[in-house]
Formats: sequence, structure tokens, C-alpha cells
Amino acid sequence: MNVTTTLSADAARRIALGAQGFTDARPGGEVSRRHLRRVLDRVRLIQLDSVNVAVRAHYMPLFSRLGAYPVDLLDEAAWTHRARRPRLLVEYWAHEASLLPVEDWPLFRWRMRHFEAKYAHRYAALLKRAPGLFADVLAAVKELGPVGAGALEDELGLTRAQARKAPGGWWNRSDVKHACEWLFSTGELTTGTRRSFQRLYDLPERVLPPEVLSAPPVPDDEAARRLMLGAAVAHGVGTEPDLRDYYRLPPERSKAALFDLVEEGLVEAVTVAGWRHPAYRHVDARTPRGITGRALLCPFDPLIWRRERTERIFDFHYRIEIYVPEPKRVYGYYVFPFLLDGELVGRVDLKTDRPAGVLRARGVFAEPGVDTRRVGVELAAELRSMADWLGLDEVVAGPNGNLVKEVGAALAASG
Repeated sequence: MNVTTTLSADAARRIALGAQGFTDARPGGEVSRRHLRRVLDRVRLIQLDSVNVAVRAHYMPLFSRLGAYPVDLLDEAAWTHRARRPRLLVEYWAHEASLLPVEDWPLFRWRMRHFEAKYAHRYAALLKRAPGLFADVLAAVKELGPVGAGALEDELGLTRAQARKAPGGWWNRSDVKHACEWLFSTGELTTGTRRSFQRLYDLPERVLPPEVLSAPPVPDDEAARRLMLGAAVAHGVGTEPDLRDYYRLPPERSKAALFDLVEEGLVEAVTVAGWRHPAYRHVDARTPRGITGRALLCPFDPLIWRRERTERIFDFHYRIEIYVPEPKRVYGYYVFPFLLDGELVGRVDLKTDRPAGVLRARGVFAEPGVDTRRVGVELAAELRSMADWLGLDEVVAGPNGNLVKEVGAALAASG
């Protein structure tokens, strides 16, 4: 008779934090590619996002786990290749637009086919309007890549009137940009590099290692199994919807894959006290005795992607308020939860004011029941560390929030 393991909610929280790397000590010296690999082995992918009010989203999860590090370390791993330091990451639609290990790119062939089928009617209309455009774009990228959509428009001799759709049109993008994104989604193009966050397209054979490109096709079911296994590693413990959401898998595939992983003994079904749904733990997930340390988490940190899970594990209701009209915002525009000793104890609305050299914590809030003096001291120290990492001279707290006094006093005391 199989007996299901029962975990306390506190143990599940510690397992989740350990799986995401928050039990690893931050490096005492220079952060190297070895440290980057350690984080990537845990989190599996890093989400990209265009919002740059504080710092680009893909840089922050590494700072949260490693402390100050040279951002060139990630840029090089994602967007450059040298024989002695090969590219580690490639872009594709994983959770959302994401950086993922190059060896995982073949696991998304099923999604490439899905995109091709799902949007075929749109691109049929595009081809009817601009015959030969896809072939012309591929030929131009082959000659010029890595290259952006605007440069491709110029190369293909399109006037602005020809190149761009009317305002309010489908995605409000040019035909060339549509073609590039279609070819990216179907795997015929990828990101060669980025310049000021603009995607510059290139051919996969100039970006991905030969062994990745020449690898045998991965059957769809096996791809789902491997992705769900990666999600289990990154979660430590989670429900089936938690694991499914990490790579945005279809439920029929995620459920079948999870069944196989349980049968293989790689994942075990567990019960977590207080959770309404069954949970699954990766068999190698550790249960740390305790969690110490602090970290600011950007809204796109993989620990808190799935807001329902964040609330279940941390008793922390969190929503990003970028699209909420300012008078209706509760905490602010771009709010970072603050992790201290394994608990989410506060949140801070951050903005980088580069002309003034200031990291502005426009709103600083403590969660109910926490030691506000200690949280203020620790949050101030982490804000100071983040400012130093970003090359800013000062941190200014307020005017909003119930922790302004404590953070302000700690900042003043630290000089």
C-alpha cells in the first residue's frame, strides 16, 4: 500500500525556496560563469520583458540570488558566442519570451508547429498582400544578420507607407516585423543579439551549437516529459497547474507527462497541509532546515510568476499594477516583493532615476505583523546594494507606504 508523504506548509515553502537557489550563499568574491550556471541549473529559464522602469527583468533574478554581478556576464551568455566561451542561452517562447539553455531549444519544436497552425490564417493574408516577403526576409537575414526589422525594411526597399500598417492595425507592426516574428515563432529565425533591447534576428545555424541543430527530433510527449521534469526541479514542490505553468504547457500534455514522471520515480505525489490540490515533489528536492538572507524580487522572478502559488506558499497577495490607473493602484507601478529569511515581508515600488543617480523607492510597505524596524534596516541595506550594482549614488525612500520612516532612518544611518 502506497502511503503519501505529508508536508507542512512551512516545509513546502522551504523546499520551494531551496529549489530556486535561495539557500545558496551569495559569492564572496567575483561572480563568474560558474555561478551563472548554478543559477540556471536551478531556475531553468529567465523571462524577458520590455519594462525598464527599474532594471530589465532578465537581469534581476541573478542579482536576487548572487548579489552584485557584471551584467555583461548574462549578455555574453545570451547574445554572444566564442569558441572558448560558447553561448549558453537562446531566446524563445517558454514561460513567456524567455532565455533558456541552448540544449532546451529542440524541446519547443511542438510549440513552433503550434504557432504555425494557430496563426496560419493571419500569415496567409500577409503573403497574399506581400508575396515572397518571407523568402526575402530570410535571404536578407542570411546576408546581413544579426539585423533588426527596421534595417530589413530599408534593405528590402520598402517605403514607410508600404512597410507599416495603419495605426491600430493588427499589433500595429509592419509587415516585415510580422514576418520576422512569424519566422522566429516557427523556428526559422532566432535572436542573434540585442541592441538597446531591440531583437536582432539571425539564422539558428549561426546561433545554436551544431550538436543542438543536428540532434534527433524529440517526440512531443518526450518534450513535455522533460519540460515537466525541469519545472519540478525549479519548483521543488508544486501542484500540477504550478508545474504546467512554468513552460505554459497544454494540460493534456502536462498531466500525461506528470503521470509518467511519477511512474518513473522522478517525482512523487505528496500532500501539503493547507493546499486544496494534490502536490508533487521532485525526489531530489531538499528540505532546508531554515532560510536566511534577503532579496528583492522583480515582478517577473520565477519564484513568484504564478501569483496563486505565491499567495498559497507565502500568504502574500501580489498583483502587478502597471496597467491599473494610477489613482487605483494600491502599492505602485513596478513593485518588488522583499524576501527576508524565507518570508515575503514587504514590497517596494522602484524606479531608477539615472539622470539624478538615484534609486527611488517611491513606496515602501511592510506586511502585517512583521518587525518593521528590522525589515526597514534589511530593506534599506538591500536597496543600497541594488543601487551600487546599478551604478547609482543614492537611495531615496517615499513618499508612499507604512515603512518610509524606518527605511529612511536606516538609509540615513548608513550614510
